[in-house]
Amino acid sequence: EVQLVESGGGLVQPGGSLSLSCAASGFTFSSYAMSWVRQAPGKGLEWVSAINSGGDIVMYKDSMKGRFTISRDNAKNTLHLQMNSLKPEDTAVYYCAKYRGPTVTLATIYGYTYWGQGTLVTVSS
Repeated sequence: EVQLVESGGGLVQPGGSLSLSCAASGFTFSSYAMSWVRQAPGKGLEWVSAINSGGDIVMYKDSMKGRFTISRDNAKNTLHLQMNSLKPEDTAVYYCAKYRGPTVTLATIYGYTYWGQGTLVTVSS
């Protein structure tokens, strides 16, 4: 079975940093594009970032550009999200997600088919 387990969430001060990880199993991780999505309290799902299977192409939502960095380690079957300069509005449950194939485009950023249980990131004011 496809399994995605997020970790690294917690409480952080505004302006601080946090690193999230996603351990993947049950599929050939290196063959699939991945993404991070989040859901803030009282809000809907929001796409955050995506990365192709090879890790050489990345995409970010404008509000995250320059602050967040998505990366992957295909040898370890892990996906990462380094978050810097965190803001209170970044408070959300963060999920890693798997796409159908090795690539993803801006038109298909919500085309993921699997996601994990999420990890809560709380940025205090």
